[in-house]
Amino acid sequence: MKNLVILVSGSGTNLQRIIDTIDNGEIPNAKISLVVADRECYGLERAKNHNISNVLIPRGKNFSSELSKVIPENTDLIVLAGFLSILKPEFCENWDRKIINIHPALLPKFGGKGMWGHHVHNAVIEAKEKESGATVHFVTSGIDEGEIILQKSFSITENDIPESVAEKVHLIEYEIFPEAINKVLGN
Repeated sequence: MKNLVILVSGSGTNLQRIIDTIDNGEIPNAKISLVVADRECYGLERAKNHNISNVLIPRGKNFSSELSKVIPENTDLIVLAGFLSILKPEFCENWDRKIINIHPALLPKFGGKGMWGHHVHNAVIEAKEKESGATVHFVTSGIDEGEIILQKSFSITENDIPESVAEKVHLIEYEIFPEAINKVLGN
């Protein structure tokens, strides 16, 4: 049984998708041993609703060291699911190739500091991109610079606005996140 630790900052829709795909066998032989949030958020409620151990570690300069203290030693994969804090380089190095993130754009475009949520979708629309999508990648000390595991795109129409791009991105995230987790776990 592979042990996952999920890090969240928001409503936890990707966390819920992971819970559901573990429950239905789409992600086999895995369980979520811990959910960690860096702020009060509905993601913690989702964990509680599914009897998953959870902890709130307030974001700040000691976040990575506090996180290191609570992650079980037998953790196979740390999954950033709508997690907005930046992890310290030492933490990323200690968990090299065992931390993945989902990003709401086609990396390497529209990644880096400040590129999250609606900021990404606004930038994509302003740049008059013909496509967008989602990317699952390994987490390194460089923001959104890790090796791409899985990526899927969709066409942007002239009628798209940031909100409609966000809806399309979410659908792709729900599709590729379980696939990427299976790929990394060797399922």
